[in-house]
Amino acid sequence: MTRPLSDDLRERVVAAVLGGESRRSAAKRFGISVSAAVKLLQRHRATGSVAPGKMGGHRKRVLEPHRAFIEARVRETPHLTLHGLKDELAARGVKVSHNAVWMFLRREGLSFKKNAVRP
Repeated sequence: MTRPLSDDLRERVVAAVLGGESRRSAAKRFGISVSAAVKLLQRHRATGSVAPGKMGGHRKRVLEPHRAFIEARVRETPHLTLHGLKDELAARGVKVSHNAVWMFLRREGLSFKKNAVRP
């Protein structure tokens, strides 16, 4: 992933365009892409700042507040499928993907695998 442009460069590009230079010529002069110059001006117009937005980070875990319900359902119904659990969560108003349910169960160490060999 690339780093954001420096604040100094951002300010110089915006100042050049606000001073009458075109976005294309300012981009060429400062060695950035035309789309970067356009987006800098859009950000400046919308927020009044040229500071870069937040990069990266973590997504909040949607199923965390429903941990007790999920653990109870897996404990009382060991033959429950991922899709079945997803549908039960949807009935409670929690809209998640099949993969989100799987990742939550794996992270919590909850297993409900159906295996005829193991008791």
